[in-house]
Amino acid sequence: MKILTTVKKVNNPDAKVKISSDNTEILVDGEKKLNDFDEWGVEEAIRIKEAHGGEVVVVSVGSKDATKELRTAMAMGADRGILVEVDPAELDSAAVAQLLAAVVEQEEPDIVTMGKLAVDTENNQVGQRLAALLEWPQATFAYSCEIADGWATVEREVDGGTSTVRLKLPGVVTADLRLNTPRYASLPGIMKARSKRLDVISADDLGVDFERKLKVVGYEEPPARAAGRVVEDVAELVDCLVNEAKAV
Repeated sequence: MKILTTVKKVNNPDAKVKISSDNTEILVDGEKKLNDFDEWGVEEAIRIKEAHGGEVVVVSVGSKDATKELRTAMAMGADRGILVEVDPAELDSAAVAQLLAAVVEQEEPDIVTMGKLAVDTENNQVGQRLAALLEWPQATFAYSCEIADGWATVEREVDGGTSTVRLKLPGVVTADLRLNTPRYASLPGIMKARSKRLDVISADDLGVDFERKLKVVGYEEPPARAAGRVVEDVAELVDCLVNEAKAV
């Protein structure tokens, strides 16, 4: 089988965040990292390869410094990498899906695994958009995935419980956190990753003409939390709950 999986370089959600003076940009202290949910997607791709044989191709769309995340995935066990080099400021979920669809059409994988969302934006759109563009079946929020006889049986997290779906491959599966436990990159894996093939291409190389459809007007911080106050007695507390907080 050929398995294509994706990674994204994201802001560390544990880092301190502030808004630029013109309210048009979120500024984050500290280094960026590999998107958490993509780690589960990469791990699942490697497990499918280990069970069925084949090749794992890892893809990232974004700036050139995303090669670090691609090398991390290759150190885990992916066979080769592709970076679609694009200015992140030009990207939204629709554009990323268009570019990935072009890569998928060139690579012709049997299955695409990817994180259910990116922890920096939490848009949760690319997997669904990719499947729609390819006209492939999809299973999102997967916590179990079994491949047999050209079908994928996927157990999913849904509101209020779980569901099970079967996909005729090729298809798109997005990973939830219960899908597996991502492996650590071993020292031999890290050494091998340095010599694995990594192609850097552009949107022009893919023949994709895209335009960002989402425009960010601005950011603003939530209002500061009001300070508490001490009441004199129970009667005043009840009055505050009923007439001010409207909690009773």
